[in-house]
Amino acid sequence: MVNPIPTNLLPHLGESYFWVNFFDPSESDDFFERLKEGPSWKQEPIKLFGKTIMQPRLTALYGDPNLPYGYSGIKMIPHPFSPTLLAIKARIESLAGVKFTHVLLNRYRDGKDSMGWHRDNEKELGINPVIASVSFGAARDFHLRLYETKSEKLTLNLSHGSLLIMKGLTQHYWEHQIPKRANLVGERINLTFRVITR
Repeated sequence: MVNPIPTNLLPHLGESYFWVNFFDPSESDDFFERLKEGPSWKQEPIKLFGKTIMQPRLTALYGDPNLPYGYSGIKMIPHPFSPTLLAIKARIESLAGVKFTHVLLNRYRDGKDSMGWHRDNEKELGINPVIASVSFGAARDFHLRLYETKSEKLTLNLSHGSLLIMKGLTQHYWEHQIPKRANLVGERINLTFRVITR
C-alpha cells in the first residue's frame, strides 16, 4: 500500500510530514508487545546544564556496531538490528527514500517520563538529517517550536502506529520535546530512525 505524502506541517525553514495510521492497529499492537520485551533497555545518566541526572525514560540503540552515537555526555554502542526493527525499518525506508543506519528507541513508562527541548543536530547526523519517528502505545503530545525565537509552536498527537518524518532544514531552525503528562498512565515506545556518518 502506497502512503500519500501529506502536507508539510512547517510554515517555513524545514519539512515535517505526519502519517496518523502508518501502521494499522493490529500490527501496531504486535510491534508494541515485541518491543517491550526485545530491546536492551537502559536508563542512562546525562549531562544537563552542567549537572548529571538520570534520563526520565529508558533508551536503547540499534544499528551498525562500528558507528557509536552520543548526545548529552552519553556514548552509546549499538546492538545489531533485530528482525522486528528490520521489518519496521524497511517499511519506513520505502517511503522516506533513505537507508537508515541506526534507530534510537525511547520507552516512556508513564506520563512522568519525558524528553526536553532539543534539536537532533549532532555532527554525526550530517548537515540536513532525515529523522523518522515511529510511535507505539499511549499517545503523547509532541511540540515543535522555532529554536531562536521560541515562537510559532506546533503540537502533534503522536498516536499508536503513527509516523513523523522531519527533514531538510528542520533540525537547524526547529526544536522539539515530549512534555510530562501527570494524568497519563499508559506506556509509549518511540523509535527514531536516523543516518549516522563519520
